[in-house]
Amino acid sequence: MSIVSNVILKADDELRYPSSGELKNIKDFLQTGEQRMRIASTLAENEKKIVQQASKQLWQKRPDFIAPGGNAYGERQRALCLRDYGWYLRLITYGVLSGDKGPIEKIGLIGVREMYNSLGVPVPGMVESIRCLKEASLGLLSAEDAAEAAPYFDYIIQAMS
Repeated sequence: MSIVSNVILKADDELRYPSSGELKNIKDFLQTGEQRMRIASTLAENEKKIVQQASKQLWQKRPDFIAPGGNAYGERQRALCLRDYGWYLRLITYGVLSGDKGPIEKIGLIGVREMYNSLGVPVPGMVESIRCLKEASLGLLSAEDAAEAAPYFDYIIQAMS
């Protein structure tokens, strides 16, 4: 949920108008809107490139994942991994757009460790894949935009670690 929604809901729950501090937070949020849109657009428009680069980097670091017996061995398993990379990249854009890590938590992280463990997917491998996704993504952004986007990747990495 965005800061705007949070402020409105909190003020309404307390039957009051938003405070000057809350209004300043909304103003600051709105002033970063163009940057957040630019970041999300860049990531969305380059999803295929980012996923390909990140997976190539991961397979170079961890060839055991695509070797016989590895979790990404074979076309079907590899396609599932690439699908997950795209899914996490989409989650990042949700966080960036909202200026909040809440959507990442609510949509993508609740129960993720348990899910991967139940499927036999090594969670440390997923953490490494998100690091590769981060590197590939941030390489397409300006330094300022990369600094804004990086914490959203780090949030997922920390939650999975």
